[in-house]
Amino acid sequence: MPSPMPAGAGEVAEALRAAGRLGPYFEITTDPAEEADPTWRPLPERDPARLAGLTGLYAERLGTRERRVAASILFQGLASRLWSPVVAAAARGVVPDLSGLHWRWAPGAPIALWLAEPRGHRADGTAEAAGLVHDAVVTGQLEPLRATMLTFTRLADGLLWGNAASALAGGLNVGPPDGARAALVRELLARPPLVGAGAFGPRGFVRRNCCLYYRVPPGGDMCGDCGLRRPPRRDGPPSRVRP
Repeated sequence: MPSPMPAGAGEVAEALRAAGRLGPYFEITTDPAEEADPTWRPLPERDPARLAGLTGLYAERLGTRERRVAASILFQGLASRLWSPVVAAAARGVVPDLSGLHWRWAPGAPIALWLAEPRGHRADGTAEAAGLVHDAVVTGQLEPLRATMLTFTRLADGLLWGNAASALAGGLNVGPPDGARAALVRELLARPPLVGAGAFGPRGFVRRNCCLYYRVPPGGDMCGDCGLRRPPRRDGPPSRVRP
């Protein structure tokens, strides 16, 4: 099989700009002026102490003493920030290389992403795009992030990859319907480690496990795609969802 064609810096930057127009969760800046900001850190975050400290601060903001709950939700938030722009760009035929990716984040602020050196590959079709996205996001980012988190908290693989699958599918709820994006998401969900984590049904994507958000005080809230939810009764109130 021939190797994918490289994409130029301009192509990658333009694909990311187009993705960013879908919303803030789809933004990755490529502005070289950001290099002057010392608060940017390489992503994936490989410093267990720093990530544990941020998870602790996030737990305080959520009002929970369970670090694994905060770690789970933080992982899902990072997964969403990674999937959204990369899948949107890939649906346009350009997959960015995330080896120069940086992040800037503190609890209460949005996660910001900066790509120091825009480069990537052109993707010819859904299957090739899915392979490139999988390498960039799962292999290059989420697997190292998982390994770092597991040094300070216990999280089951089913939960973490369920979070990643939920974050991936949830990106389709933003922006106009896009057949290319939808096909790419389904192709990625059919690949390990996401395969079997959930499926699309009459009420959209439903995962097969829970991210633990229901344990955030005061308790009881469940996400719209949670595997623990039951369909609402015709004569009863709808299930509660994450705000």
